[in-house]
This record gives sequence, C-alpha cells and structure tokens, in this order.
Amino acid sequence: MSPPERSISRITGEDTGATAKGTTIRAAAACYDSVVRRLCLPSPNLVGLTRLELEDLALDLGQPRYRGRQLYHGLYRRLLQNPDEFTTIDRAMRREIAGRYEIAYPVVSRGITSRDRSIRYLLGLADGQAVEAVYMPWRAERRDGRTVATPSGRELRSGNADTVTAGAGSKHGPAAESEEPRTTLCISSQVGCAVGCAFCFTGLLGARRNLSPGEIVGQVLTIARERGLWGGKGSESRGAGKSSPRVNIVFMGQGEPMLNLRAVMTAVSILADTEACAIPLRRITISTAGIVPPIYDLAREAVRPKLAISLNASNDEQRDELMPINRKYPLRLLMDACRAYPLRPRERLTFEYVMLNGVNDSGADAIRVAQLLEGLPSRVNLIPYNGGAALSYRPSPMARVNAFQQTLRDRNVPAFIRISRGQDIMAACGQLSLDGVEATA
Repeated sequence: MSPPERSISRITGEDTGATAKGTTIRAAAACYDSVVRRLCLPSPNLVGLTRLELEDLALDLGQPRYRGRQLYHGLYRRLLQNPDEFTTIDRAMRREIAGRYEIAYPVVSRGITSRDRSIRYLLGLADGQAVEAVYMPWRAERRDGRTVATPSGRELRSGNADTVTAGAGSKHGPAAESEEPRTTLCISSQVGCAVGCAFCFTGLLGARRNLSPGEIVGQVLTIARERGLWGGKGSESRGAGKSSPRVNIVFMGQGEPMLNLRAVMTAVSILADTEACAIPLRRITISTAGIVPPIYDLAREAVRPKLAISLNASNDEQRDELMPINRKYPLRLLMDACRAYPLRPRERLTFEYVMLNGVNDSGADAIRVAQLLEGLPSRVNLIPYNGGAALSYRPSPMARVNAFQQTLRDRNVPAFIRISRGQDIMAACGQLSLDGVEATA
C-alpha cells in the first residue's frame, strides 16, 4: 500500500484492496498524490526549453506541433509570463500550462545604477543561490575633449590617430570598425567560478554550481523586460526603426562558460533563433580563460557564437601565476586550439588582456603578445585593471596602456583600449563577486 493509500485508508477506515470501494479510494489517493506533488515539488519551468522541446510538449498535451512554436514565440519574442496572455493558443492548452508548468525568470533582488547608466543586477535563483548580470546601454560621451563611443566600454579610434568616434560615418571621421547604437548585456554561466584567476573578484566566490539553460536565458529575459528592450508595448523592439538599440550578449559575467558548454549552447540557440530572442550570432560572444578541449567542441557546433580568449599574459610563467588553468593548458596548447578554430569570413578571434601595473604591461610583453598572435586573424582588447580592496593588483598607467597598444599596432595586431563600464558600482570587467549587492539585497 502506497503512502497516499495508507493516509486515505486511515481517514476512511477502509482497506483499499478489500472492497469495490478500494477503486474509488485508489483514485482519491492518486488525486491526493498529485496534489502533494504539486504543493511540494516545483513545477517544470518552460523558460530554457528549445523550440523542439516545446513542440514535443504540445504533442504531449494532445495539441498539434505548431502550438509549441506559438508557445516558443510567446515566451522568448513577446516575453509573456502569464499563460492567459498566450492568446494565439486555445484556452484548453493555456489551462493545462497554468496547471502543470511555470514561466519563471530569475528574480531581481537588487539593481544598482552606475553614474554611466550601467546597472548591476543581483538575480535570485529558485534554490536560493544568486548570480549577477550587467546592463550597459549604448551612449556617446565627451572625455578629455574627445567624443567616445562606449557601447560596451570600448574606445574606438578613427583613421585619425587622435580622434575617437561615436561610430562609423560620424562627423568625426570613419571609425576603425563599424559601430552602431546597441545595448550590451553581460551575463553569467555559473554560480561562482572554479578557474580562480588571481586578479578576478569572481574567483573569490569559488565554484558553486552550473546554471541551467533557463537560468542563463532567464537573465536576458529579465533585463529585457526590466529595460523594455523588446517584447512589450512601448519596448525598444528591434526592427521598430533605425534608432532602436541592438543587443549584444557577452558571456563575461560569473563563471567559465566552457565548463558549462552544453547549457550555454542551448541558451545560445534560443537567444539567436529568429523566432525567439533574435539576437544574431555575431552579437553573442563566449569568453574563456583557456579551457582547451571545449574550444575544439565549440568549433564543431553548427550554431556558433563569437569566441573571446582571456589571455592576460605574454608567457607561461606570467600566466601560471595569474591564471592557474594555464598549468593544465599552457599557451602552446591554447594557441594551437585558436589556430585550428574555424572562422567565418571577416571574423576574428578576440583576445582580452587585462593591464596590471608592473606585472604584464611592459614593452617586452607587448612584443611577445604580437609574436603569439602573428598570422592569426585576431584583435586585442586592452583593459586597464578594475581593482578593489580585496586584491592587491593595480591598473597600468594609461601612458603604458597606450604604448602597449601602439607596439601591437606597429606589428599589425589590431588593438583597442576598453574603458570598462560600471566601475563605481563594482560592475566592471572582473569585479562581479556579489560584494555589495548580496549583503544589502
């Protein structure tokens, strides 16, 4: 006798197997069991399911496959959360969905706004864990008498060496690369991080767990609804006009995406699907500290975003100290994987290089980086270090950053200086550690 049957039997005084009433009691027990499951166990979350999975779900509910595609479009393109809002789906299916499933995003526990209008979000997950994501709106500003485009914190220099433009075709001259108004969302792939880079605040959290596809996509959906990026009335939906912002997604928040590649790629497939979030693959970037085997796995993916390598050192001795993962996957193996990586026409690998005062910022370092990248279609983002009290590293002086950039350019390596957004709220590159948001949320 099952626990529900025993409970019903105690209530009725009947032996569930002895009489004809046992059939009724067993039916009541099944109902009891269903109610207990519904009260005690979380309902499956639809967020994170792919188009095919939602089509299969529709079939399981006795509906035609196209109902799953309607559900998919409503979830990700229209950002609907209430089953009653899915008006293209018949009422019976909506009732089934409301009774058996949930549409749940990560919950905004706290949002801190920077002077530059970036927002650092603390997002609560269903199990009580939390991750961070950063919203960075496009803007043009004046800095030291120059116009600076900071769509994601990167300065863009025009063909005139001393001019910084707000984008291609601006009145300040042609840009070195085409830029247009767009918002950047920096999202997380794990709770914490196992890689433990010496200069990164996220590494102080240690490894907690991987995020599910729904928790990854959910970060984007949460911010899209919060900021009206697409989906709702009055939203800045793509395609509404030339002034509508475009969206970039960078997996540069908490965690090492290559250690959670399956979930990350499921999320990417939803984010890039034109029937879902419709963010082009060329606007989605996965960043890795240099976990080599998954780089080869990513290279074989049919749906593949852009790849960025967090380099941060010019030789193995430096990198062993700054990034312990280099002891397992040294520069030789990493660069072999980069050279074998298939690139689309006009695509380049991006190498991120955090500039640490007196550590990795010498002229000799710049020459070694140029030698590492020789012949490889690539670009380098130089990032003055974003420090904090918990770590002893300091940013390189800007004169040294500029000299480093010039040395790379003299050796035909495209190099750009990224001035990170959100520094005043610890939301800049390498600073996401829940510090200051978790304690006050």
